[in-house]
Amino acid sequence: MTKINVGRLGIWRPWSQLDPRLAKDIEDLGYGAIWIGGSPSGDLDIADRLLAATDRIVIATGIVNMWNTPAAEVAASYHRLNDAHGGRFLLGVGIGHPEATQEYRSPYETIVRYLDALDAADVPAGGRVLAALGPKVLRLAAERAAGAHPYLTTPEHTREARDALGEGPLLAPDQKVVLDTDPVRARALAREMLGIYLGLRNYVNSFKRLGFTDADVADGGSDALVDALIAHGDAAALAGRLAGHLDAGADHVAVQVLTEPGGDPRPALRSIIETLG
Repeated sequence: MTKINVGRLGIWRPWSQLDPRLAKDIEDLGYGAIWIGGSPSGDLDIADRLLAATDRIVIATGIVNMWNTPAAEVAASYHRLNDAHGGRFLLGVGIGHPEATQEYRSPYETIVRYLDALDAADVPAGGRVLAALGPKVLRLAAERAAGAHPYLTTPEHTREARDALGEGPLLAPDQKVVLDTDPVRARALAREMLGIYLGLRNYVNSFKRLGFTDADVADGGSDALVDALIAHGDAAALAGRLAGHLDAGADHVAVQVLTEPGGDPRPALRSIIETLG
């Protein structure tokens, strides 16, 4: 299976905080992929606009939610984007979490059926990745997709995910970062983002598989949990965390820069890529 080349570093950002100018600037900084988060709509108009504004960077979804978007709709978007933009689009799909929909049933079987529908619509396995946290879905990502895109994890999870995937499949975790050397201020910003996930059982289960406890996920998350999930400090500290994922077996890391509302991610992205060279 031929893997699309996303490079070693990309960025992850909610679709509502992406625009063509930012996409071009990220490409010019040297990043290899932009992951569109926040469950973009199935027409993938945002991906179309980002692809049109750039020349080489891969635009990926991180992720299209299987509950919200019929496979036939996203398959049509996949073919339209790849035909128009020379194979620079990577389709990331996933099941989301049970609290998001009243229809959440048999998640593993739903993923399999969705992948079957993408197969029937001629979306190649090499053109898609699967959101995956636990070992069962990670193995499915190795069998039915180009690889896995784990979200809100640690280098320790990356090491376990590589073992589950085996050699070959793409492993592209995200890593959240705060460029701030004041740990109190950085953790406060991190907790604002982390809060919702501490009430979602698939993420809580993932944290517990990594050794964290009920106490760690209570009351906004312990400092140990926050520090493990969201890197903070100077550019060298952030770059070190990204390198930790790569050393643990990741092929690519998608960086999500956390800022105050309306903040510009470019300074942190520039510092990180200059530090890593």
